[in-house]
Amino acid sequence: MQNFQTKEVETDLLILGGGMAACGAAVEAAYWAKQHGLKVTLVDKAAVDRSGAVAMGLSAINQYVGLKDGQNTVKDYVDYVRNDLMGVTREDLVANIARHVDSTVHLFEKWGLPIWKDEKGNYVHEGRWQLMINGESYKVVVAEAAKNALGKENIYERVFIVGPLMDGDKCIGAYGFSVRENTFYVFKAKATLVAMGGAVHVFKPRSSGEGQGRAWYPPWNAGASAYFTLKAGAEMTCQEVRFIPVRFKDAYGPVGAWFLLFKSRATNAFGGEYMVERKAELDNWAPYGHVKPIPANLRNYLGMLDVMEGKGPIYMRTEEAIQKIAASSGDEKAAKKKLKELEAEAWEDFLDMTISQAILWAATNVEPEVKSSEIAAAEPYFIGSHSGASGAWVSGPADIQTGESKGDYFWGYENMSTVKGLFCAGDASGASSHKFSSGSHAEGRIAAKSAIRYIVNEKPAAPSVPADLIEKLKAETYKPLATFEQYKNATTQPDVNPNYIRPKMFMMRLQKLMDEYAGGVTSNFTTSDKLLSRALELLAFLKEDAEKLGAADLHELMRAWENVHRMYQAEAHVRSILFREETRWPGYYFRADKPKLDEKNWLCFVNCKLDPTTGEWQMLKRPIHSIFKKPGEHELLGG
Repeated sequence: MQNFQTKEVETDLLILGGGMAACGAAVEAAYWAKQHGLKVTLVDKAAVDRSGAVAMGLSAINQYVGLKDGQNTVKDYVDYVRNDLMGVTREDLVANIARHVDSTVHLFEKWGLPIWKDEKGNYVHEGRWQLMINGESYKVVVAEAAKNALGKENIYERVFIVGPLMDGDKCIGAYGFSVRENTFYVFKAKATLVAMGGAVHVFKPRSSGEGQGRAWYPPWNAGASAYFTLKAGAEMTCQEVRFIPVRFKDAYGPVGAWFLLFKSRATNAFGGEYMVERKAELDNWAPYGHVKPIPANLRNYLGMLDVMEGKGPIYMRTEEAIQKIAASSGDEKAAKKKLKELEAEAWEDFLDMTISQAILWAATNVEPEVKSSEIAAAEPYFIGSHSGASGAWVSGPADIQTGESKGDYFWGYENMSTVKGLFCAGDASGASSHKFSSGSHAEGRIAAKSAIRYIVNEKPAAPSVPADLIEKLKAETYKPLATFEQYKNATTQPDVNPNYIRPKMFMMRLQKLMDEYAGGVTSNFTTSDKLLSRALELLAFLKEDAEKLGAADLHELMRAWENVHRMYQAEAHVRSILFREETRWPGYYFRADKPKLDEKNWLCFVNCKLDPTTGEWQMLKRPIHSIFKKPGEHELLGG
């Protein structure tokens, strides 16, 4: 590709991504690197100011433990996360984030993020773990701190990372291309930290036509973290645990403030409250059906049962909640004033983070204080930071281990994957869900400090990448451009050509495949071993056709590689959901052939590995260890 120059960049620590975890990593890494004379470089396919899951803004910080006020403990948070994931979580990783997350939130406030305060100066909570914020500029505030820490000369924006550079069993950097210039990048590093987000649009979305591309999780998160770690040969975990959020229908507006702050109810179209009427169903999912709060997937499931019985749509009773709070504020004058305040807060909740929902409300004449709004289960997402858990299998901290867990959960450096020199944070690290934005930032800090320590202690040699390998990777990267250019005149319509497939059509094939065979929206999130086996057959055909992707320009080239990344996330999911022979998360997915919980055989982690050389997959079981003492004793073992 003679028209594309090659630029090689040498650094000590390479941070991939620009979201909350990457920004946390940048701040922490810059501090420790300065003390040891090390260089830190950050690469993002977007612009750091508005990159990642918090790009549009946020109305609440969803993880704040509040350790100093003494009301909550690290163990309390671990219990909450374990229960919500139906017993499957890495307690050491969750605890490590929980004990550090408050300091991250305090940094946000120091940097200028407005956090709601009451008349006594205390944080205003949305729920037990959530803080209300004025968060339209949340990401801008956090990004500014990261950029100031690193310096603009060490930040590469609009550069798409295709995959890892390897030297045997070590990761020595990454390669990719500029989406704005004709430049191929080779980043050589002694340690690499992956924080490139989760995956959206692996499944067919509910939104179609003019709404195509609309999703709850950012649509530009395309499985880069999963692809990168899989191609590096890292062991992955919880690839079967996709997340299906219930959100306001069509524009995916958040429901958290309505349930937690406004204490709203959700009912079916006949006024029935499914959480009350279907309470007996929770007995079938004991012991997790009896914990408080009820796991998110089970709450989803009870609503889905109403929909499947023809009792939909499901409504959020916004008018009821607002009127009830207003009426409790005192006399008629006070009630009217409170009503106006609540109405403003309801709109602000969307304007802070999901502007399209406010637009949809306005377009459909919805006044939340007068009329209910539809809510619905979204399509599946792969996200290790929210209520999902997919990501890389990483080392936990040494001091939060029992004798039993240390051999399975610890191998020297926090958040290092099973590949030397490859660290993960945010959606890239698995089995440590419910870290959200603040916890992802905290985990980025943890991983970055650990990566710097790895470089200082292990003293890895400066990486070298052979020139012939660079040329090979460059040719592979730009192949879709060459394919399109060679064959574009073979047909009168460039979208239809026997010699190539355009990225949009490729994505639609992937989404249709996953929707119908792996439990998407149109199959009511239901699948089986026969359907999953057929999915693997069709994925094999799709992988063959990926060799014929065609791209007309650099933007479409990025879309082509995004879909390759999605395809690998899809295969990891199908193989993992097939391997786990039970239904553990109804409401996220339901295996019709294995419809029950199986605590005896499947209270374990399902892990997988891809051999990058042979393309062979290995499926593994990993044990779940309890790090904490019996309930009521709050201290950490070894902590």
